[in-house]
This record gives sequence, structure tokens and C-alpha cells, in this order.
Amino acid sequence: MTLIRPTAKAADGSGRGRRAATARAVAALGLVALAGLIPLVGPSAALRGTGEAAAPGAGGTALLRAVLFAAICVPVGELFVNRLAGRIPGAPSVLPRSWSLRAAAAGFLAALGLACVVATGDLVPHSLAVIDVGGLYRTRDGSLALLEVNAFLVAGLCALSRRPSTQLVPLAVVIVAEALRAHPGTESSPPAGSALTFVHLTCAALWAGALLHSLRTLRWWRGAEAGVVLLGRYARVAAVLLAGVTATGVCSALRRMPADTVLHQLTTTAYGRALLAKVVLVAGVAVLALWARIRLARAPDPLTACGPARAEVAVLAVVVMVSGLLTALPLPIHWT
Repeated sequence: MTLIRPTAKAADGSGRGRRAATARAVAALGLVALAGLIPLVGPSAALRGTGEAAAPGAGGTALLRAVLFAAICVPVGELFVNRLAGRIPGAPSVLPRSWSLRAAAAGFLAALGLACVVATGDLVPHSLAVIDVGGLYRTRDGSLALLEVNAFLVAGLCALSRRPSTQLVPLAVVIVAEALRAHPGTESSPPAGSALTFVHLTCAALWAGALLHSLRTLRWWRGAEAGVVLLGRYARVAAVLLAGVTATGVCSALRRMPADTVLHQLTTTAYGRALLAKVVLVAGVAVLALWARIRLARAPDPLTACGPARAEVAVLAVVVMVSGLLTALPLPIHWT
């Protein structure tokens, strides 16, 4: 009898663990599906009553851009957290399986889709015959789109190599291309705008990607003391990254919506509405991050900070989707 009961309890516990894991996986897939609806239905919702018109296929373009942003976050966060983990004395050597190759594949497909849109004059291609691949080389946006496609291809090859850290070079190229694309030459002082966007994207990618990989690493370390150290080191860096995201975001918004028109445009333009939604979400993320940091410093079990941190990752995923939506909406009329 004494041999049978523990086995039964272990089997029951194992079954509950599998059911809980399945429930978490289903919930995660559900959240991803819901988040994916944001860029698809967002343009029509944001444009309602503004008198503005979005480009055809804005929802698809927003979704592709959001996937591209996420494909930057994942490998950047992995490389950063693995570097942090390698500097912790006595840290377990086991690390979660890399998602960098999958991210590079997703980024490549998203960049390829966006390049096809550019090749048809910013219209959704309905057949291969209307895609002018050669025309991509003759325009600024086309050249940047091709650069992103090739950069993700190289990033995937780097992920397969013995030195996956070399991914940072092609990923930096993608961020630079995005920063240049967001600020065409017709804009006032485009170099300043591109510099702000580059810093903004870099800080945001590190913030979101590193938090995701930190939580994945903690699950593999199974409550090891090094997990608390890793989360603490990430929290210190995250505070700086949040400051960078906030400062560059405010400066970029003021460049597109002068201070005396901001409050008006936040509610009367599609871009302003999406930006307001993003600001509210980022404020929510900041509250969750503060909650996690308080738990990390004061709770009897510091790893209870993982609860709000997981919620923070979920909200950051929504922020990425809203960021993709912003790129597909018409820019405000007033410029500095």
C-alpha cells in the first residue's frame, strides 16, 4: 500500500501539471489570436468619424509590420538575457531552446510581404503579375524593403551558425531601415526623426524581448537562486529602457503633433487615437513592471514577481500590435 499511494499521487500531480500546461498553451494561443485582430480591425475603428482615409489593405500591412517588430524583439532579447545569465556566478548551464530561427523566418516572410506591397505601389497585390520586383531597386522605400528581406535572411543564417550573436548586425540593419522608412526626405529634419525612431525601436525590442526570454529562462531554472539575480538585473536595465522608450516616444509625437495641437489630435485623428491607446498600454506596462519590482524586493518569495511580469509580457505583445497599426495609419496633417 505504501508503494502504490505515492505513485498514484505522482500520477495525479503529473496529470494536473499536463492539464495546466495545456490550459496555458490554449490561453496563450487565444491571446495571440486576439492581439492579431488589433492591426486587422484597428484601421477602420481608428478612422471612424475622422474624415481620413487609409491606404488599401492597411490592416494587412499593419499586421505584417507588427510581426516584423516582434521578429526583432525575440532574438535581441535572447542574446541580451543569455549574456546576463552567463555573468551570474553559479547559474545553471541549461537554457531554453532558442526561438531566433523561427523569429527570423517570421520576419523574413513579413518583410517579403511588405516588399510586395511596395512593389505594387503601396497596394495589396492580387496576383504575381502586378508585382514589379525590378521597380523596388528604383525607389527609396523599395530599396529599404529589400534590405529588410535580406537582413532577416542573414539573421536566420547567423542563428544557425556557431556564433548566433552575429545576428545583432543584420537585426541592427533592419532597425536602421525601419527608422529611415518612417521618416522620408519630405519630412522636416528626417535625420533627427530617424535617430529617435532607431533609439525607440532598440529600447522597445530589448525591453519586450528580454522580459520574454527572462521568464522562459526562469522556468528552466526551476526556482534556482540565480533566477532571482537574473530577474533583478533585468529589472535594473528595464528601468533605463522604459525611460528611453518614453523620452523618444514623446519627442517623436511632438515632432508629428506640435504641443498646441496634441490634445486635439489625440482624439480627432486616427494616428492620434492609436497613439493614445499605445500610451495607455505603456502606462499599464509600467505599473505592472513596478508591481513586479516591488515583489522582487519585498516579497518572502521574490519569484512571485513572475506573476505581474507575465502580465507585462502579454500587454507588451498588444503594444507591439498597436505599434504595427500606427505605421499603417495616415500621419497627422500638422508638422513641425
